[in-house]
Amino acid sequence: MSIASSRRTNQTTSQRKISSMCQHQPPCPTADSADREAAHLVAHHPEQGWSLLCNGVLLFEDTGELLPDGQVIAPHRVLGTPHVATAA
Repeated sequence: MSIASSRRTNQTTSQRKISSMCQHQPPCPTADSADREAAHLVAHHPEQGWSLLCNGVLLFEDTGELLPDGQVIAPHRVLGTPHVATAA
């Protein structure tokens, strides 16, 4: 493969659009919408700590996310108040 054809391949690959896996009616929220986690599950692997949604979002057990465009959403667990017992 020549350098020129290698460059064309890289440019084509980086410009590809990610098609939606969602075939639901009404369609599930897109990966860039605020309610993206409401999309339907395509694959669920709790033993590995991740799930794939039909909008292409990877959800992780720690509540982190990986969006189809490669953007990382940091874990956003809701922290509960600790129960503190006091001695009388």
